[in-house]
Amino acid sequence: MNPPNLQTMEQTRRMLIELSIRYGPRLFTALLILAAGFLAARQTAALATRFLSRRALEPALTKLLGRMVGLVVLLVFTLLSLQNLGVELLPLIASLGVVGVGAGLAMQGVLSNLVAGLTIILSQPFRIGEYISVIGVEGQVEAIELFTTTLLHPDRSQVIIPNRKLVGEVLHNYGKVRQLSLQLGVTYKTDLPRALVAIRQVLAQNPRVLAEPQPVVAVLQLGDSAIAIAVRPWVPVPDYVDAIGELNQALVEACRNQGIEIALPQREVRLLSDAPTKTP
Repeated sequence: MNPPNLQTMEQTRRMLIELSIRYGPRLFTALLILAAGFLAARQTAALATRFLSRRALEPALTKLLGRMVGLVVLLVFTLLSLQNLGVELLPLIASLGVVGVGAGLAMQGVLSNLVAGLTIILSQPFRIGEYISVIGVEGQVEAIELFTTTLLHPDRSQVIIPNRKLVGEVLHNYGKVRQLSLQLGVTYKTDLPRALVAIRQVLAQNPRVLAEPQPVVAVLQLGDSAIAIAVRPWVPVPDYVDAIGELNQALVEACRNQGIEIALPQREVRLLSDAPTKTP
């Protein structure tokens, strides 16, 4: 007579053999269907992305639609795989719905970022390459993802913002060009038409300054000791910082070469002598 443990092992072996014979082909077929689904989803997503990239769509929207097409294909193959195993789909879908509600409550922040990302991608309040200012930060839009938006700050650092922080906030979109706000102070004896011509020549000679829209050069303010001239050209976003330094230097050199006197701060000081003392 065999010992009890040997009998148990024999029964387990027979049960595994029986299960392998009964469910092995189905499991193998289901795994093949699932593997084919992964390959088909990847290829379909790549084809959809390439197709949509030829259309006038934002890169973020193209990537999103490509991923959605791939997920739909993968979902179809997953359902086929489960059906091949004999799984009842209706109870499974119902149970997944209950689990989805619980997961949604636990991941409210993530879902709000996702919804906000879809809102940004579809409504397009800003696009990649544009310069924006929002919630106290600013920078050039580098990437728009489903959950976050990445800005490139002027100091070349990255600012990663959750999408839910962007939706519903006051947003300043500069576009792909920015206007410089420079100022030049000249003395009251300056020949203003000559000074304005010299400033416009400096702007025309700088390759970073855009011809359209035309730069604004005008008398801004009559100060106590100087006439303030506003110099406000438009430049591409990447050239903003470099253009400020180049134009300030070029304006100083142009004033020196053409004898235009730059006003210096002046202050008038009066010395009052002490009152004479009375002698007794």
